[in-house]
Amino acid sequence: MTDAVRDGGVLDGFHIGYVPVGVGSEVSDFASEWEDVRLATRVWERQVTDGYRVDLRVHVLRGDRLTDLAALRDFLAEYQERDPASWAPTDFAHGTSPGGVTDDQAFWLVEPGVAVTVLVDPERVDRDQVVATALSIRPV
Repeated sequence: MTDAVRDGGVLDGFHIGYVPVGVGSEVSDFASEWEDVRLATRVWERQVTDGYRVDLRVHVLRGDRLTDLAALRDFLAEYQERDPASWAPTDFAHGTSPGGVTDDQAFWLVEPGVAVTVLVDPERVDRDQVVATALSIRPV
């Protein structure tokens, strides 16, 4: 792997313009559905001694229940099995789209019914790189 900027390609109508240095080069795409929300997922991972480790995930979420930022946050807390009382993302704006950010995740509501989330292994990718990756993602 080189230190050159890596482009993440297009995922479900969104171009991922930046993949952080140090993120694994094994890339896989998945489609799934959970609680009436469709997820298109791209995963970057690397081989480790006992298998593979995920360094970066980008999800494009589509579903009627994603009506606003609060609904998106509620969905993510439930989907990721986070305690909604203690999970405290700070405000994050992707252009004019409202969102949230933590040390290992950035998410935003593109429009009602469509959202994007970026999740990382915080041991490999820091918060600044989470934000840089998120801000590189644009609709095509």
